[in-house]
Amino acid sequence: MPLSDDDAIRELLELNRIAVVGCSSTPGKAAHEIPAYLQRQGYEIIPVNPFADEILGETAVDSLAEIDDEIDLVDVFRPSEEVAGIVDETVERTEAEGDIDAIWLQLGIHDDEAVAEAEDAGLTVVEDRCMKVEHQRLVD
Repeated sequence: MPLSDDDAIRELLELNRIAVVGCSSTPGKAAHEIPAYLQRQGYEIIPVNPFADEILGETAVDSLAEIDDEIDLVDVFRPSEEVAGIVDETVERTEAEGDIDAIWLQLGIHDDEAVAEAEDAGLTVVEDRCMKVEHQRLVD
């Protein structure tokens, strides 16, 4: 069951290295503005976008597998239909590297089967919540 307890979400917001799947290079889009906000708050953002070379001053990568450094959390800005594949990639990475603690599905993004798969793999999951809103509400 996705995380909904404020204390647990607050603890998750202490994780620092965030791979943002679907990070956008277009100012004004939520997939750009929210990672930019998180970056201003001191989070290390790793943009995952196969159509960009650089976003928010960081080198963009095509997939989670291309990230050489450790990842704490995967933040997803992709349609619900793509969540299963992203969870598969996250689970594969976690099994190989053991570095990802959680996956965060942004506001409006749902996939009950994929969430169950991620939780079965030992990942903490937040679903249908905005990381910026939760940060402002619980940390700021």
